[in-house]
Amino acid sequence: MSKGHGRLEKRRVSICTKLDGIKPWPGLQTLIRVESERQFKKGGKLRIETETRYYIASFKESAKSFAHRIRGYWGVENKVHYVRDVTQGEDRSRIRMYQLPHIFAVARNFALNSYRSLGFPNMAQAERMCKYGLDILKRIFRMK
Repeated sequence: MSKGHGRLEKRRVSICTKLDGIKPWPGLQTLIRVESERQFKKGGKLRIETETRYYIASFKESAKSFAHRIRGYWGVENKVHYVRDVTQGEDRSRIRMYQLPHIFAVARNFALNSYRSLGFPNMAQAERMCKYGLDILKRIFRMK
């Protein structure tokens, strides 16, 4: 169970390692099912959403261990991809020619890593503070 961003989420992870009757899949050793229920308020009313997700793995572990791995993956998604998409507007970018998309992706990653190394807890706030502040930019690049 986790609580955050005004939501309460319960997750139940179950695994299956007996794969009799499953079509052969190279390396498949475990089927994983994650059932989640989220409670949140919208418009002052309590809402409940349920979702079931399935995963496959080429190794065997406990359901608890898989739960930690899956949460860790979504931590990366929220920490990197979401920030790049929403805060930095990567999906809205119209840059399409030659190596420019790759160059801008490297620059975005560099900015995020710089903000994190300076201890900014909120990437959107870091972006706003660093856009026009020469003193902050000098500090990021360790200049005097």
